[in-house]
Amino acid sequence: MDSNSLAVLIPIFVPISMFAMVFGIVYLHKRERMAMIERGMDPRSYKPRSQTYNTLKWGMLLIGAGLGLFLAYVLDHTWFESMNRDENNPAIYFALIALFGGLGLFISFLIERKAEPQNNIEQE
Repeated sequence: MDSNSLAVLIPIFVPISMFAMVFGIVYLHKRERMAMIERGMDPRSYKPRSQTYNTLKWGMLLIGAGLGLFLAYVLDHTWFESMNRDENNPAIYFALIALFGGLGLFISFLIERKAEPQNNIEQE
């Protein structure tokens, strides 16, 4: 398939895929509401649990990704450059961004767990 025929198919497949995505989201939302009604729950009174630590989670993720990107840049321009390699090292950028981003999310989890009230007694 050459690029001209692929360029013709893009305006066809993009709206179809967008419609399918919106349809799937609406369908799953309606199905969830029907399941709640079948179990005797009132869907209007249902509120998902609050995301009180959402800002902390995003902040720690971005700080970790930024630290990973900075460390990858420093390593690429010092240690890998001293090896006299002419090629770039994109793998180290992706690896360190993922590693430090995950570390940031893990630290966020530890902070959330420490800040939550200790309710170890199960209520029946």
